[in-house]
Parts: sequence; structure tokens; C-alpha cells
Amino acid sequence: MVFDKVNITTIWGWTGTYNVLSWLKTDDRVNLAALVAMSDSWGSTWVLRDEFWILPPWDIRRAVLALSKESQVVRKLFEYRFQKDSSVSGHTVGNLLLTAMADITWDFDEWLKQVCKMFRVQWKVIPVTTEISNLWVILENGEKVIWETNIDVPKHDPNMSIKQAFLTPEVSANTRWVNTLENSDIIIIWPGDLYTSIIPNLLVKWVSEAIKNSNAKVVYFCNIMTKHWETTWFWVEDFVSVIEKYLWEWVLDYVVVNNWYISDELAGKYYDEEMKKPVKVKDDQRSDLKKKYYKLIERDLLNEKDYIRHSPEKMCAVISDLIDGWIK
Repeated sequence: MVFDKVNITTIWGWTGTYNVLSWLKTDDRVNLAALVAMSDSWGSTWVLRDEFWILPPWDIRRAVLALSKESQVVRKLFEYRFQKDSSVSGHTVGNLLLTAMADITWDFDEWLKQVCKMFRVQWKVIPVTTEISNLWVILENGEKVIWETNIDVPKHDPNMSIKQAFLTPEVSANTRWVNTLENSDIIIIWPGDLYTSIIPNLLVKWVSEAIKNSNAKVVYFCNIMTKHWETTWFWVEDFVSVIEKYLWEWVLDYVVVNNWYISDELAGKYYDEEMKKPVKVKDDQRSDLKKKYYKLIERDLLNEKDYIRHSPEKMCAVISDLIDGWIK
């Protein structure tokens, strides 16, 4: 018996997205699309953006690698980073290759197509937009902050909460992005830095509308830990509230949350060094969550060794249960 494959579209979030996609691409039941934000302004990426006026290559590079069928040697070459004392300090071979491709042809979709062909990418890698813009946030005191780097590592008062995020100039979604979203069976919003990794995707014009208009089940994997100065005292409900603000209400179908125990020792270390805490559901609001339009899925998602992070295998198990109908 022949079954139709499940179209899964993933909105690129945190660095672990690479590992999850690497696992998912081995599942013969699925078609995959990685939708990538274009607001990165970190390190060597910013140098290349500023000098060559190109879209940021970092997340595109990682998505290409995640869905590539190329050998490990070629993949390592693509990821190779030059030493700081060299003339190409801090740059990866992949970022330089993508920059060169952009310089050869200013047709972003065309050079990405060629790169995907070179690295035998099995599924789709699609930038959210092919227009250049910058990420801004407005703090509770009215102060405006530009660029992901300045939001991630603030020069402003880190105790000030973020009240609004926007892009300048306003940009429209890549047509391929919209078509992919509207034809998805499952749309996954990965965890990640809320205002600098996740929300920039939803700020692009027509993205939220495309998600809303699709018949897909929309799944949000919530962060395991907060991030100081961006989501310092957030609970699960706070993360969901921000997602809804930019996505529309009544769109999320599932919110997936880690419920496994994090050791006091490691949690204490995170708080002492980075003022991070585990993200939990408020006990006094647990009954209210049962009345929500989305279903709360609490699972062991933890990969705790020296770091607290999501386990790609456990996340893929949740997705598999959704595909198989064990999660209704």
C-alpha cells in the first residue's frame, strides 16, 4: 500500500534545529522544508552583510547542511572556520562560498538552488524573504534597539522588558515560503531566542497569514530555559502569549513543553552564571490551560549532560506520535 508523505514545514529557531532536521530527514514518511529567518547580524555574518550587502548566510548554511546528503568530509569543509589570526578571521568556508555565489548572481533563489544542488540537499531550504531588513525592538521605557546582536548582548538596561518587535524596512515573504506553508500538513515552530530567532520570521509580511490560512497542525516547541534580558522571568504562558501576538490567536494547535526534572545543581549553575531558569507551566494556571484552544503536551524532552538542552531524538518522537495519530 502506498501512503502520501506528510509535508512538514519547520520554522528555523535555535541551533538545535540542525540536529532535529538531521534526524527527521531519515524518516521516509515525511517531506521537509526548512524556512529560515534573514535577520542574523552576529560576528562574521554581519561583516559579510555589511561589506557585500547580502542576506545573512549563517542559518541558510546550517539548513543546507542539515538536509544535505553529502559526505561528512564535504560537510566538515563547509563548516570549517578560519582561525582568528588569519586574513579571513572567523569566517567559515560555507559563508564565504554563499557570499561568492551571491556576488556571481544577485538572484538569491538561483544561487541557493545551485548551492543546494552542489550539496545534494534532499528537501527544501527557503529564506523567509529575499529582501534586506533590520530587526528592531522597543523596550518598556520606549527605548529602541536595532540589530540582533544588540538585543542578544544588550548595551541597554537588561532589566527592561521588550514590548514590541518590528522590521525596517517592512519586507514581504518569499513566494515559495507562502506556498510551502499553505500546503503543509504540520508546521513546527522550534524553540530558540524568542525575539531574535523566532519572532523575526513572523514579522515578515504574509507569513502569519499563510500559517493561519493553511490546514496544517501548528506545533510550538517551547524553550526549556529562559534567557536573561530577553525572557528573564517567562513562564510557558508568556512564551505562548508572545508567539500569539505576532502569529494571531487560535492558530496554535499544540504547545510542547518539557516536564522532566532538571537537577538543582545544574539549574543553579545556569542561574548563577547567566540568570537563566527552567521554563515551567504556572501551577495555579494549569487548569486554565485545559480550556485553551491548543493542546498542552508535556513530555520528557531533556538532554541534560553538561548543558540543559532539547534532545533531538525525543523531539522527533513527539513528531512521530503526531504523524501516527497517537496525539490527537
